[in-house]
Amino acid sequence: MPSLKNNRFLKAIWGEPIDATPVWVMRQAGRYLPEYRASRAKAGSFMALCKTPELACEVTLQPLRRFNLDASIIFSDILTIPDAMGLGLEFIEGKGPFFTNPLRSKEDIKRLRVPDLDSLKYVYDAIRLVRHELNGSVPLIGFCGSPWTLAAYMVEGQSQPGFPKLERLREEDPALLHNLLDILAQSVCAHLNAQIEAGAQAVMLFDTWGGMLDTKNYETFSFAYVQKIIAGLKRNYNDNKIPVILFTKGGSRWLELMAGSGCDMLGLDWEISLEEARARVGKQVALQGNMNPACLLEAPAAIRTEVQRVMASFGKGSGHVFNLGHGITPDVPPENVAVLVEAVHEFSKPYHGE
Repeated sequence: MPSLKNNRFLKAIWGEPIDATPVWVMRQAGRYLPEYRASRAKAGSFMALCKTPELACEVTLQPLRRFNLDASIIFSDILTIPDAMGLGLEFIEGKGPFFTNPLRSKEDIKRLRVPDLDSLKYVYDAIRLVRHELNGSVPLIGFCGSPWTLAAYMVEGQSQPGFPKLERLREEDPALLHNLLDILAQSVCAHLNAQIEAGAQAVMLFDTWGGMLDTKNYETFSFAYVQKIIAGLKRNYNDNKIPVILFTKGGSRWLELMAGSGCDMLGLDWEISLEEARARVGKQVALQGNMNPACLLEAPAAIRTEVQRVMASFGKGSGHVFNLGHGITPDVPPENVAVLVEAVHEFSKPYHGE
């Protein structure tokens, strides 16, 4: 594999000197891009797009052709593991993911096994294709959902406020829920390691629904399994250090705890300032984030002002990867993303060097 031509992203994670703050955007390959919508129409469905490596490669590369981004992230979904377990993942336009065979009984849960990774081969094939096409231009990020987040969808069947079926399971049969989470932790660890072997140069764990828990239950039902996964990851592969990014939406209450998870970078939502986060975790981990995605609906001047504010909040030095505090929304004009990326590179330079 060719050496990286742009390694700002990895250097920032390791706290090494860089010339400008790197930037990528969660869901940067998505519905806000007309070329993505064309690719999805060609595929016929979201899952067909995910499961056709050539098309997944194409949509991974689309934002990189438009914007001067410092990292790519493989086009996939956080719920590929439950799909490989036979739950039947589908997407309804405007409603999001749902499972045709959700977990509805104790027997359903006890029947689950770590899936054969051959059933997720389409993800690894897409990663290999993307690495080849990138030709060392920027690093590639692999990812998966956390066990708690996967369990939320698997038990509920789809996204629901508060995930009442999952909460009932947690209260009434915590041992059964732990059984489910343990199988998922083994599966996530194997899936992320396979992505690393296929060529992912960093991996990200999305604990999207961890923030719905109180502290005690977060530690018990989410964080414990995140720690287990991180401990089992291939942190050195082919003589490369593989960083791990942990993102817990609504997790700013637990920054110190998460910084001790073994991860290398914490993704932050917009509910906390980078200044406060940096003061709390010090140099223990790098920070990623954390502009509110809604800002991308504003005028270019307002976007540039918000980029400056986020930059000033982190301050001088390496250890920051600019991103949104959550995924980009489908109604964002692509031109505004270009404004964001250019502003990050322009305004960050004074924060680096002497």
